[in-house]
Amino acid sequence: MKALATIMGIIAPATTFAASGATGNVFVSGPLILLFLGFCALVVVIQCIPAMIMLYGMIKGTVSVVNDEMTKTDK
Repeated sequence: MKALATIMGIIAPATTFAASGATGNVFVSGPLILLFLGFCALVVVIQCIPAMIMLYGMIKGTVSVVNDEMTKTDK
């Protein structure tokens, strides 16, 4: 257990130093990179639209089957 604490004590400061931006470059990407990332985000969002429509159809179909079964048992 003490060895694990020692390893964590060594690794934690190193990862903090690496995450702090030790190189000094904060954001070097140009506008084309941002345009590409925006296009990728747009593709993901547009693919969510048919998924939501399909989910709505599945829920609607399940509810209608349950309602049909309930009306059959009531008669």
